[in-house]
Amino acid sequence: MPEAGADSIQGSALSNGIRLVTERMPDVRSVALGFWVDVGSRDESPEMAGVSHFLEHLLFKGTEERTARQIAESVEAVGGEMNAFTTKEYTAFYTRLLDDDLDLGLDILCDILTVPAFRPDEVESERQVILEEILMHEDEPAELVHDLFTEALFPGHPLGREVLGSAETISALSRDAIAGHFLAHYRPPNLVLAAAGNLHHDEIAAGLERRMSPVPGQRPPRGGGELLPPRPQVVCTRPTEQANLVVGMRSLSRGDEDRFALSVLNQVLGGGMSSRLFQEIREQRGLVYAVYSYRSAYLEHGALAVYAGTAPSHTPEVLQLIGDELDRLLQGGVTDYELALAKGHLKGSLALALEDSGGRMNRIGRSELVHGEVLTVTELVERTEAVTREDVQRVAERVLGNDRVVALVGPFEEDALTDMALTSSVASP
Repeated sequence: MPEAGADSIQGSALSNGIRLVTERMPDVRSVALGFWVDVGSRDESPEMAGVSHFLEHLLFKGTEERTARQIAESVEAVGGEMNAFTTKEYTAFYTRLLDDDLDLGLDILCDILTVPAFRPDEVESERQVILEEILMHEDEPAELVHDLFTEALFPGHPLGREVLGSAETISALSRDAIAGHFLAHYRPPNLVLAAAGNLHHDEIAAGLERRMSPVPGQRPPRGGGELLPPRPQVVCTRPTEQANLVVGMRSLSRGDEDRFALSVLNQVLGGGMSSRLFQEIREQRGLVYAVYSYRSAYLEHGALAVYAGTAPSHTPEVLQLIGDELDRLLQGGVTDYELALAKGHLKGSLALALEDSGGRMNRIGRSELVHGEVLTVTELVERTEAVTREDVQRVAERVLGNDRVVALVGPFEEDALTDMALTSSVASP
């Protein structure tokens, strides 16, 4: 872990097994604290799909000494905020308060991470909340299409499953099964506490040692399995006024040394208003309101994808344009101007994202959990600045030549995409 330096980042491995990483910001009045847990939806069996997200909800419902209402009132009474989120590979619980209330934040976070109550009535009430969340999610075609894409990209693999689970699995999860998943995964060696703001590292370390004891045992092995070839296309028929589509392919893992070059490639492709896709498809042709590219990185795999929302009648043309742009990047790489523009954007957006304690806590917590190290902002800028056109070309050849997947939600028949893809290079790289 990094020692204290110009960015005031410190790390410790505590005697109770928890990893602690902090960033001191003496000029602010706030502190952001977050537990990052090395468990997500990929660590679930098919029958338990959605249990990690269910746990995210339940830990706020109360502990042995605090009710859900008491937790909410304690934080809001001092002007603080508290929230959580679940991903495919980790879950995070965090709070942001005034620096004077740091002990309160530690008390509550440690309490919910060690002695959640799992009261049967609260399990049932939160089950209904999550079932409503699933229905809401399924009613959003612009969100649903990303799930269909990931499922087609990683068919039969835990990474392809939806984080929320399904109505069937959530309805079937028992209180004991949920509690068992918590006991198996929420162990100190599986936890990172990240904190940023007006704080002292040693004081937080001492506070964690007092509040959390070592727990013996190891976490279950991480979910995996055979990686099957991706499904080339998937269509979900919906009576919508707009077609929502995603085109993408498998990409680099989260620890790949080429990840900085991939960030540059993604920025050139569809990372902003000056990107190729935005300028070509929206600005010049007016075929979409939204078009962008994004990347996802997991332990051993990754994804690079393009999203667009367009009129159903324009879908074949938009698919063609996306495929053409992917091919141009693969064959011709990026220009010196595009490289400089992308690197400037990435460096500037990094600085802007770190203007508050919450943004900094998020960065160092995720970095420590995912990469096992926290690079300083200076090191991140240097890694980005070092990317060359040759690096981007190498990444393009590693990624853009992979089998492409198309997911579509809209007023189409199930075999409509096959007909559209016949006129698009998207169907076969």
